[in-house]
Amino acid sequence: MDKISGSQAIIRCLQEEGVKIIFGFPGGAVIDLYDALMDSDITNVLVRHEQGAVHAADGLARVTGEVGVALLTSGPGATNGVTAIATAYMDSIPMVILTGQVPTPLIGNDAFQEVDIVGITRPCTKHNYLVKDSKDLVPTLREAFHIARTGRPGPVLVDLPKDVVAKMIDFPEKKPIRMQNYQPNYDPHPGQIEKACKKIIKAKNPVLYVGGGVILSNANEELTELARKLNIPVTMTLMGLGGFPGSDPLSMGMLGMHGSYAANMAVANSDLLIAVGARFDDRVTGRLDAFAPHATIIHIDIDPTSISKNVKVDIPIVADCKQALIAMNTWFNTASDFNRERVAASHEPWRETINEWNSKHPMGYHSEGEIIKPQFVIEKLDELTGGDAIITTEVGQNQMWAAQFYKFNKPRCLATSGGLGTMGYGLPAAIGAKMAFPDKIVIDVAGDGSIQMNIQELATARQYNCPVKVAILNNNYLGMVRQWQELFYNKRYAGTVMEVTPDFVKLAEAYGAVGLRATKTSEVEAVIKEALATDNTVIMDFTIAREECVFPMVPAGKATTEMLLV
Repeated sequence: MDKISGSQAIIRCLQEEGVKIIFGFPGGAVIDLYDALMDSDITNVLVRHEQGAVHAADGLARVTGEVGVALLTSGPGATNGVTAIATAYMDSIPMVILTGQVPTPLIGNDAFQEVDIVGITRPCTKHNYLVKDSKDLVPTLREAFHIARTGRPGPVLVDLPKDVVAKMIDFPEKKPIRMQNYQPNYDPHPGQIEKACKKIIKAKNPVLYVGGGVILSNANEELTELARKLNIPVTMTLMGLGGFPGSDPLSMGMLGMHGSYAANMAVANSDLLIAVGARFDDRVTGRLDAFAPHATIIHIDIDPTSISKNVKVDIPIVADCKQALIAMNTWFNTASDFNRERVAASHEPWRETINEWNSKHPMGYHSEGEIIKPQFVIEKLDELTGGDAIITTEVGQNQMWAAQFYKFNKPRCLATSGGLGTMGYGLPAAIGAKMAFPDKIVIDVAGDGSIQMNIQELATARQYNCPVKVAILNNNYLGMVRQWQELFYNKRYAGTVMEVTPDFVKLAEAYGAVGLRATKTSEVEAVIKEALATDNTVIMDFTIAREECVFPMVPAGKATTEMLLV
């Protein structure tokens, strides 16, 4: 076989891994890779900022379940991507990030556009590599994809010195990947499954607490089967939304700081909490000593380091969520002493109590005539898309309103920065999602503050005929911080007033997109309908109630039962 360049080998390896789209920004250290891309069938998407490249790859990964790929140049190109890499790491998103590096003889000499990106990203990647020998290029890249997609997924960075990539090499034969120190456990221990199932049978007030792991492991069907079979109420984290149908009678919606009253009260009064693919984040638990104080806790997670990390659990099950749920459903289907109807009926009084909580304090808001309420906008988006859109979000109030008022009935229909809370995530993530599924409606729910973090990616959307829709909930504030200042700092709005905000309609037009605006409630539906009917990138600018707050809200340091309500 004829020798090929390292760059050609990398592109061939990407094709071998099934990569169809790559997001990036060129530079001197990766110019050879970009040249090799020209001869491949991989779609090369030129973003306008490296953070946007990694977020776009992240969005693609979340909605497809495939490994997203970003290609960044050395130095500032690589460091511009760090925030987005950390975003993916916090949410366990499978990605491979390729970064250029100065030639190996110059590493450590403070060469032009040199930076130790391996050292910088060590805390925010699942693993990373500096390839020092051209013969290691392809094996390293194959290993990177394996690590990114297996076990608890995550971003893997591969740093590529320019001279290593330029050398001529033989393309190595593909072999099974064996890593002695990395062997994720997928299968649950049968004894732990039996313990968990017997606890479920005895429970009177059980709750299924569902996190993003259910979506990452494609376990939504198995979860739904278990919940419906045993009549167990379900609450989801932000990352778990869509893991169980949001409109199902068993769904209590999101729990935690901005979760529903019913969900938080149910967890606090449960006698059994079944955590599936969730990590007991502080936004969920509130004050730890008051979190599920009466409950026996079952925790299913593929990452053993997550077990009892924040909350002590009674029955740990280290396994893939899907495999664990299959095992539990199988146990219930075959156990001789299990009576499904009796167990389901025993949970009915608990369901009635939860329904009473929900009736007493439903997820709602106060209408104010023609003043646009942001919750109303989200409800209309849900209604007019039939709940069948992919929703991405920025971070802040817009994110929480989307989580509360859009009914996510399917997995992989929400892409949002959960763990890191990265403003500027939504627009590039929407581009990645739309390029993965061109026939799907993709809407970025944004605030007027966070949309400006990566608004330059409108050019990317236009260049690649990517008709994403952006719904800006515009209150001329950095809304979530302003809300805290209103509630806890005597309305001292330090640094949160957006005194200069662009005309988003004109800005959209400047990029060749379409801009629409609604300033009163009666205009909202028409604007959304026009946006959905327009075959172009569209910004919808909704002038909302300026000081609207996200409720319920659990103040910092409080128990999740100590909610501020509407």
